[in-house]
Amino acid sequence: FAGTRCLSPASVYDALSARVAESVGYEIGMLAGSVASNTTLAAPDLIVLTLTEFADQVRRIMRASDLSLIVDADHGYGNALNVMRTVEELEHAGVSGMSIEDTALPARFGQAEGADELISLEEMVGKLKAAVAARRDPAMVLLGRTAALKVEGTAGAVKRAKAFAATGVDAVFV
Repeated sequence: FAGTRCLSPASVYDALSARVAESVGYEIGMLAGSVASNTTLAAPDLIVLTLTEFADQVRRIMRASDLSLIVDADHGYGNALNVMRTVEELEHAGVSGMSIEDTALPARFGQAEGADELISLEEMVGKLKAAVAARRDPAMVLLGRTAALKVEGTAGAVKRAKAFAATGVDAVFV
């Protein structure tokens, strides 16, 4: 974020894909939660991949590559305390940045596919404040991510984005 160029990340999912991305000139990699679930468990993204499994995959990628890695930390694997642990684990694993989202995960049984539910704004603000407090390296980028545009419309997304920005995160991902 401190640079002067706009960079597109390569989608990476394991050590080999990170090395390939790096060999063709990418400087940034991105590991999505859905991709990690697909490649680690050969399962759809139903939020059953654990933080430990995710962090281990990140460590394997970072051991094999010098890419700056941004990861999708989903909902932070639970409440604000879990978010703190998520930040600690993923920072220790070597990520350069992570997004934490306001979608209620895992989805409730019987919830219509594609019908996201959001956690309360107050709970999400608490999670993001916890993430900022847990961060040790100020260069590690924290992104507050919201699905509010799809769920609450423009007004809800703007309200959430402003509240997220006030927590001290580095960016908001709408």
